[in-house]
Amino acid sequence: MIEMKEISKVYSLGGEEVHALDHASLRIADGEFVAVIGPSGSGKSTLMNIMGCLDTADSGEYILDDMPIEDYSEDDLARIRNQKIGFVFQSFNLLSKMSALENVELPLIYRGLRSREIHSRAADALALMGLADRMKHKPTELSGGQQQRVAIARALVTNPSLILADEPTGNLDYSTGQEIMRLFEDLHEAGNTVVLITHDDNVANAAPRRIRILDGRVTEEDSTC
Repeated sequence: MIEMKEISKVYSLGGEEVHALDHASLRIADGEFVAVIGPSGSGKSTLMNIMGCLDTADSGEYILDDMPIEDYSEDDLARIRNQKIGFVFQSFNLLSKMSALENVELPLIYRGLRSREIHSRAADALALMGLADRMKHKPTELSGGQQQRVAIARALVTNPSLILADEPTGNLDYSTGQEIMRLFEDLHEAGNTVVLITHDDNVANAAPRRIRILDGRVTEEDSTC
């Protein structure tokens, strides 16, 4: 599914060049559950943004579904972000004035589906997350764990083949974080490809395969990579 070859990304910060990624290479196959581990500033979020087609590399090659990313048009990339990839973020990124159901419906609205199908699929995704009785609640009326479940439902509602989760337990207490990690384990067992970005080795231990990144370099990866 994913192959990155010698990917580099450099930012200018205060007149200095910061190598967010420095010739990083990795492969992730369909159906894998992979944790990318690194401290703050290690380059892991930049890696996820490039992997999720939210950003582009300065150099190197990113191959997605056997095709170099530069061969995709902007419309292709927008379609990939909407249909193929489900994003889960640390800060949930829910719209505060919308209900849980309306937040989950958004990706399907962008697809132009009929309202009945949009409502049905969003409701099913929330029910899968155990939130059937919280659909009309706004984010401020939900706990942190419930908000993250809404965010996961939104990521799943398009039936993506790849789920990218950036520090999904970072704003949660330990017990709630464990519940969220069990959800990702269930998603993997159901056949989804899951890439989990984290600074926490305990969180990363849930993944069968772990990749370590430091100073923009992949310093350790599974022998099957």
